[in-house]
Amino acid sequence: MFSFLSSTKHRVTQCLFSFDLPRHCVCGVQCVPKIKLLCGADLLESFGVPNLWKSEDITHIVADYGLICITRTGNDAQKFIYESDVLWKYRNNIHLVNEWITNDISSTKIRRALIRGQSIRYLVPDLVREYIEDHNLYSSESEDRNVGVILAPLQKNTAKLSPRNSTA
Repeated sequence: MFSFLSSTKHRVTQCLFSFDLPRHCVCGVQCVPKIKLLCGADLLESFGVPNLWKSEDITHIVADYGLICITRTGNDAQKFIYESDVLWKYRNNIHLVNEWITNDISSTKIRRALIRGQSIRYLVPDLVREYIEDHNLYSSESEDRNVGVILAPLQKNTAKLSPRNSTA
């Protein structure tokens, strides 16, 4: 069962999906799912980190797909959107979700716990924990092995900088 708000009559309508492609609702309305990037405010703010993202990639993500951004205490996503020309231009395609029940678990904190040899049980699904352990991800050994490695997006974007534009 799928409920949606009818834009013309402003009422909730319920439909059943069939699994034919393209997907149609039983009520006769074509229901096409939309893909959006679900992220935290920290990822949204990473759009402002020099050379981490190409501006055309940010535009493509926000204009063609859109964002659903979960805000956290300490992040001012609305201010960040206002201060970014690209994000401001496509602000109607960015949906902010306030985190009313605080969940302070973040991927950064999960990685930090793993590097320190601490348990992440109950912080992530068991299958995720098992995958991380089976592939020795985010351990102190894997961090030592990857010291000095530049992330691929950053490496590609910094390679195009001329020496006078470099901040390093």
